[in-house]
Amino acid sequence: MALWKSTGNGTLEGISHVADLDASKLTVTLSETLKPIPPPDTWQFGNIMTDHMVVAEFDPETGWSDPEIKPRAPLSLDPASSCVQYGTTVFEGMKAYVGPDGKPRLFRPDMNMARLARSAERMALPPFNTDQVLALIKQLIIVDRRWIPLLSEHSMYIRPTLMGTRMGLSVAASDHATLCIFLSPTGPYFRSGGKSISVLAVFDTVRAWPGGTGGHKVALNYSPGFLPLRTAQKQGYDQILWLLGDDMKVTEAGAMNIFIVVKRDDGDVDLFTPPLDGTILPGVTRDSMLALAEAHTAGEITLPGLQKTSRIHASERTFTMDDLSRWSSDGKLLEAFGAGTAVIITSIGKIGFKGEDIILPEHKGGLGPIANAFRTRILDIQEGKEVWKNWGVVVDGKTAPTKTEV
Repeated sequence: MALWKSTGNGTLEGISHVADLDASKLTVTLSETLKPIPPPDTWQFGNIMTDHMVVAEFDPETGWSDPEIKPRAPLSLDPASSCVQYGTTVFEGMKAYVGPDGKPRLFRPDMNMARLARSAERMALPPFNTDQVLALIKQLIIVDRRWIPLLSEHSMYIRPTLMGTRMGLSVAASDHATLCIFLSPTGPYFRSGGKSISVLAVFDTVRAWPGGTGGHKVALNYSPGFLPLRTAQKQGYDQILWLLGDDMKVTEAGAMNIFIVVKRDDGDVDLFTPPLDGTILPGVTRDSMLALAEAHTAGEITLPGLQKTSRIHASERTFTMDDLSRWSSDGKLLEAFGAGTAVIITSIGKIGFKGEDIILPEHKGGLGPIANAFRTRILDIQEGKEVWKNWGVVVDGKTAPTKTEV
């Protein structure tokens, strides 16, 4: 039974002697030998790691240890640890970009921190102060900032990971945990030259289910999709389109939120994405697109490449494979695309279902006008070329560690 109580931002309450996570107590041990940075054209997503990582541990008797930045190395885990035996691991995916002023920037990191705290709570893991986790991320970026690519559409991928480390085989929540934060420089997720991807709609296996963990970023959501993806790839498709229920409602595309653009009778377009019903991950890119669509239609902004009079009626609504087939047959299905931190936005050009394909309209460069407008605006904010609603958070050098061991 847990001996703590979680507050809104994950802070510990209830036991005075249990220490909360405290970034001001950070110590830094720098690597004596820095790794060479490979040419960006050799990068694949997540296959190159930077020199350092953040580690902190939670003990139910003492709370969080003083965090460390140290040379990246394997962690020591007991094979009976909860994360190994019962999959009690949660994580986040974030990116840092370099702006025109040469400073690193994070994109809406408050949303990632809130989601990390919710995921940890869902898996009954020890809570933590999200402000302190974000402070540690910023300090790690400063230490390894030489790895942030200076090329457009390139970034530093950030993976904060929380693992349950209670040793024992009893089926119970883990009251011990390890927080590890590491970095990976990355370029475009799909190296297809802007071409659209194809997806195979599947219904005999599911990514998430009502009452499950689909609305949280937990490790066990991802591995069950590996075999269906392998099967889809053998049939010539790039990704999975996950369906759910007897009515075959569309949920997500691979590990991405999905959006579709449907032509309206009045000449405007509808932008649909499935609602957050517990089976859909509340993506940061997803939320950003809905906000930008609303701002464009309200006349607050004009999305790149679109007319001010081009109205986008964005809504979270359920739609099924029958809906997609009907809209396609009627010539109303204009675009489909996946959205997420790793890919930003990628176009879907073909949807396979029960031996037949729905073919979407082709667009120069792969992305349709709506998808391209969102991608351009979001990337401009991420790279610091535009400022909107404080979405770009600058990582200032003044947040450097207070204690250093070399």
